Amino acid sequence: MTGKVTKDMGLIEIVQNYPEALEVFQKYGLGCIGCAAARYENLEAGAKVHGVDPEVMVSEINALIEQR
Repeated sequence: MTGKVTKDMGLIEIVQNYPEALEVFQKYGLGCIGCAAARYENLEAGAKVHGVDPEVMVSEINALIEQR
């Protein structure tokens, strides 16, 4: 799949399409992929709840995707 992750994408959508994103989620303490909030929360909301800049996460995830 080609494309880039954005802060508006759902957490589950990101993980399904870009499994390498889990590495970044874990790095910033977003172990919530299995929780109910992950079903409806986008990356921006999840990042903010954990005190993380969503733009930093987007950049890191997209960098991993480009390394594929």
